[in-house]
Amino acid sequence: MPRTAAEPGVLATRVGGLELGSAVMTASGTSGHGAELAAYGRLADLGAVVVKSLAAFPWPGNGGLRVHGAPCGSMLNRVGLQGPGVAAWREQDLPPLLACGATVVASIWGRSADELAAAAEALAGTDGVAAVEVNISCPNLSGHVLGGSARATAEALAAVAATLGGAGVPLWAKLSPAVADICEIAGAALGAGASGLTLVNTLPGLWVDAEGRGTPFAGGLSGPALRPVALRAVHDCRRAFSDAPIVGVGGVATGTDAVELLRAGADAVQVGTATFADPRAPWRVQEELERWCARHATTVEEVRGAARR
Repeated sequence: MPRTAAEPGVLATRVGGLELGSAVMTASGTSGHGAELAAYGRLADLGAVVVKSLAAFPWPGNGGLRVHGAPCGSMLNRVGLQGPGVAAWREQDLPPLLACGATVVASIWGRSADELAAAAEALAGTDGVAAVEVNISCPNLSGHVLGGSARATAEALAAVAATLGGAGVPLWAKLSPAVADICEIAGAALGAGASGLTLVNTLPGLWVDAEGRGTPFAGGLSGPALRPVALRAVHDCRRAFSDAPIVGVGGVATGTDAVELLRAGADAVQVGTATFADPRAPWRVQEELERWCARHATTVEEVRGAARR
């Protein structure tokens, strides 16, 4: 197991009012619903564990092939938000996570504002949840991209905020990059009750076999190919919303990748697709980020502070 304990304070950050010991988290959908990664490192050493998105009800996800490789180490997926539902997660998956000392960020989804409200209601009052990420941007379920317009985004976040907004739990809107103006969508989310932004979700993509074998594979593109898109979204939203908490996600596989997102304006980063090839990736990225800070005689707080200025 790699060394995971970072020098105190070097990697610490704040995402709004949430203080984290490290700026490196896992990304929703890439490391399960619970403590699946605990065999590879101490979950308590990461900034947070963001669990796979949950609905108010169990959901089987898509059938057939779910994952396909893409160029440059990227990936297409069409898992389709498979999950046990909030109630089962609270009973079965959350306790092991908390027993590991993890800082837990729950992720919820719904096909409509009403379904999101139901997921929020099922989650309400759950002890040990540090923040809630509201996934309104998964491209792998027909009709789910509620974040495709400012109006739908506002309705979705308002539905969640009506239940959880007064509980003091941060609400992060996870947005799609496949929109005409992500700042417009972000503004709608923040105006409707989101306390922060997660930028970005996967980008719709397609694989076709040149020899005509099999059927085309449509899914969400993630990994290194997505990083420039995430950087642009974080940069633009930081310029538009100077004080908004922002979590950057998309193609983070090294400490340098994390620094790029922090310099673009993120307060913290998430590691996702890299975990499929290397389950220790979140800890490795964290260690590389710590070494980068040591070489430059700086801290994450100083880097993010410079980006905000």
